[in-house]
Amino acid sequence: MDISPDKQNIDRVFSNTAYYIDFYQRDYRWTDEPVLRLLDDIFFKFKEQYARTSDRDPSMETITAHYPWYYLNTYVTNVVNGRTYIVDGQQRLTTLSLILVKLRHLAKQHQSELQGWIETKIGGQQGFERHFWMNHIGHKAAQQGLFDGKDAKEIDISSGITAANMVSNYGIISAFIDKVLREKHIFETFVFYFLYRLVLINLEVEQTDVSMVFEVINDRGVKLRPYEILKGKLLGQIDKIELDKDRYNELWEKQASAINSFKEDELDVFFRFYLKAKYANKRSEGAKFDGDYHRAMFSFDMDEKLELLHNPAKVKAFLKGEFTYYSNLFIKLRAAYGCDQQNLRGVYYNYLLDLDAPFLLAIAACSKDDPREDEKIRIVTGEADRYFSLLQLQNAYDSNEFADSLFRIATAIRETDPETYRAAFDAELIAAIAARRNVSEAEPLSYAAFKQTGINLNTRFKRYFFARIDEFLAMHMNLNAKHPIADLVTKTGAKTGFHVEHILSWNTENKALFDNDEERFEQERNRLGGILLLKGKDNISSNNEPYSEKLKSYANTLYWNETLREDSYKSKLDLKALKSTFGLDLVHLEAFGPNELEARHKLLFQLIGIIWK
Repeated sequence: MDISPDKQNIDRVFSNTAYYIDFYQRDYRWTDEPVLRLLDDIFFKFKEQYARTSDRDPSMETITAHYPWYYLNTYVTNVVNGRTYIVDGQQRLTTLSLILVKLRHLAKQHQSELQGWIETKIGGQQGFERHFWMNHIGHKAAQQGLFDGKDAKEIDISSGITAANMVSNYGIISAFIDKVLREKHIFETFVFYFLYRLVLINLEVEQTDVSMVFEVINDRGVKLRPYEILKGKLLGQIDKIELDKDRYNELWEKQASAINSFKEDELDVFFRFYLKAKYANKRSEGAKFDGDYHRAMFSFDMDEKLELLHNPAKVKAFLKGEFTYYSNLFIKLRAAYGCDQQNLRGVYYNYLLDLDAPFLLAIAACSKDDPREDEKIRIVTGEADRYFSLLQLQNAYDSNEFADSLFRIATAIRETDPETYRAAFDAELIAAIAARRNVSEAEPLSYAAFKQTGINLNTRFKRYFFARIDEFLAMHMNLNAKHPIADLVTKTGAKTGFHVEHILSWNTENKALFDNDEERFEQERNRLGGILLLKGKDNISSNNEPYSEKLKSYANTLYWNETLREDSYKSKLDLKALKSTFGLDLVHLEAFGPNELEARHKLLFQLIGIIWK
């Protein structure tokens, strides 16, 4: 196989070769982001040098002597029957050709004698036909319209996405260049720079090797993760001596290793939460960080906030400041998320609920080097648990609306004092309940909204709910928990898992208590007052028993189950103190029907008001 590398400036790339688009290539699909990134890269180097040489006349000699060459990338071609096909690189080459079209129009505007030269870079004569060097067969009408300076609305783009994107991107290029090349001197200097000092490498391959080369370019190797690319973009701006002296690479690797120890490529998860927490006020705004966030960080609008593009001083400050602090905060949250740490219990509750809200909300709440960090974490995660739980318990939860609301809350509490958090959460809670009940005003917690709760809840939340009830009872009766809270919530095996138990079995006797109305019976027996948790074997053995027999199987299970039994109240001073302290209507129940179920449901409502007060 022969590969012929050839270093070419743009003057040579677009000189006498008409490029055809190989069948391997897709449509021209660059959007505003890569176009603006290319423009920024080109003009950054140019403007930096122009500031030093603006007193010199535009010429090839000036450019060659004072402007370093700048590498744009590689493009791959092969020649078949006298035609040169682009195997890889047409996105960039098409964009460069659009820049040339804009420079031609500016040359006319500035009455520059460079106009004719620029025109020869856009197209030329080949045989009897006039061609654009970037020969998009099928989209020539759009190319001609741009060349002629037609208004975008008048250009025919019916040929497809390539035409539409050329017209759209030309508008972006035109607006960008108009702001930079306002005067004739800088314009003509830039033309020489663009044509002589911007360099691409052309790899020419034989036709028989095209598919293999294309595959290597596009498919082989391990694709870099966004955080790996981001590392290069950040650390690459720092002077090599300073990079080694101040150990920036070691700083990055230390934080990356710690975060990725939780899960492979978890550093990408950190950056997405950090960017959303600090720079997205709405869920739709946060969506741009879900993919290639490393590119979004260097977009024009984000660079106004982060200032990390071509700014070594800001990069160094970011690495030692925000990156170090917030990555350490993420590590703290991640550790508490997967392990029950009493000082940050709210984080663990969110884990049991399968909520990632702590990462978005705690990062939003904390300022860099926040002296109230732990306090903020405890309060914000407690509020998130309360918010989610009360939405569930009052039949007001909607997954999409909940996800949207977290961004509104994050915006409201961003780097504020924790005393403001309750109001931010309650505003969303009340609005959600009011919307669900179709009323103008609502309370954060009402029995009317809770009354039928049970059948609407998913099983995991039911297990979590009763786990929190049992935890509360154990704590205030000075007893050890019967089981770790994680076991109650997450274990689901037939033998060791915990399952929802209906106090009222599906039998003739129980249905008669509800006037043999099966629909009503099913709704009532699934209310929270009519269910509890039992371990695998206990649940199976009591499945169809009458209530009097079920009571026996509730002994030595969970504390909430045992409150149904008379012997749980005998000589139990701590239980009596619990009832007195909180005014709870805790009583044993020898029979269980509609009235008892209602009483039990109201008792749970009392407990909800205490636990999630």
